[in-house]
Amino acid sequence: MIVGVPKEIKTREYRVGLVPGGVRALTGRGHEVFVEKGAGQGSGISDAELVKAGAKILSTAAEVWAKADMIIKVKEPLPPEYDLMREGQIVYTYFHLAAVPELLKVLLKRRVSAVAYETIQMPDGSLPLLKPMSEVAGKMSIQVGAASLEKEHGGKGMLLGGVPGVRRGKVVILGAGVVGTNAAKVAVGLGAEVSILDINLDRLGYLDDIFGGRVTTINSDTAQIERAVSEADLVVGAVLIAGARAPKLVPESLVAEMSEGAVVVDVSVDQGGCIETCHPTTHDDPTYIKHGVVHYCVANMPGAVAQTSTFALTNATTPFALKIADLGLVEAVSQFRPLELGLNTYDGKVTHQAVAESLGQTYTPWADLRPSKGGQPRSKG
Repeated sequence: MIVGVPKEIKTREYRVGLVPGGVRALTGRGHEVFVEKGAGQGSGISDAELVKAGAKILSTAAEVWAKADMIIKVKEPLPPEYDLMREGQIVYTYFHLAAVPELLKVLLKRRVSAVAYETIQMPDGSLPLLKPMSEVAGKMSIQVGAASLEKEHGGKGMLLGGVPGVRRGKVVILGAGVVGTNAAKVAVGLGAEVSILDINLDRLGYLDDIFGGRVTTINSDTAQIERAVSEADLVVGAVLIAGARAPKLVPESLVAEMSEGAVVVDVSVDQGGCIETCHPTTHDDPTYIKHGVVHYCVANMPGAVAQTSTFALTNATTPFALKIADLGLVEAVSQFRPLELGLNTYDGKVTHQAVAESLGQTYTPWADLRPSKGGQPRSKG
């Protein structure tokens, strides 16, 4: 298979889809890898290192897209890339389609096979390709939240961990998954007063044990969210439903009740956000103020720490890329259930139920689409 790795074009996105180890793994199995010139530079990876691993460097993204059977990226294709996609091409990346319905329309029209990192799901329910970036984003949420609390950034002028004789900042984390757990680790380490809300009591029990009582675990319902958020100095939105839009847990009316200079960091903004007043921002202009509350809503937070993020991400994505390249998409998806769950579109159809339901599209199961031996899709139309 011919694999292409274009340079990311999202604002301040410095990650890259493959590192030299991934290139070597693919080329060692007989696949070709073409990388756009300078694609790895933001992650500290030179073209020379990629060439040494077996890649061939091309001057433009258009050349990479034109040659590749499978494109490996980090972030979803943006409008300048839409015309570069072609029928039958595999695009393997984060998509978060529930938040970008216009991209879904392009994928369907061009009959692109979209394999989404964020919906590849193991039998135990874990999301192995989302986990490393959730770990990064969770830890970063407290870093950026603490900075946003500084007066010069619009915050109330509070040191999150406080000092002797002065109260600590109150951190409220909505969601006890990977993002929430990693946010709690950093917040506790800084000395903040930390509360985590979730509907999974088993998960809350686990966190209560591992944090040894240093966090307050709260069963999530409307009343508890209202109480916790209204008193918080920093709220972290860490809610995820794989493939679907994030539920709006914090309405605008509740944000308006927060104290002047408080901060919200909505990590789930790439799935539509769980705080009603949040909309995506960029690393160039990461925050805005509404109802006196500082909002940090960068949709690609891990891009700011690209060297850490790229290697963490590709450790997880490369094994699945090898399955697709070695077996071909149809066989890889048919043989390996996690990849079937990762397939969001194929042959002009939406193949992930949560994505389809979130965007009002018809869901077509893979079993109805898998090509027959003759190579034609078995779509029921």
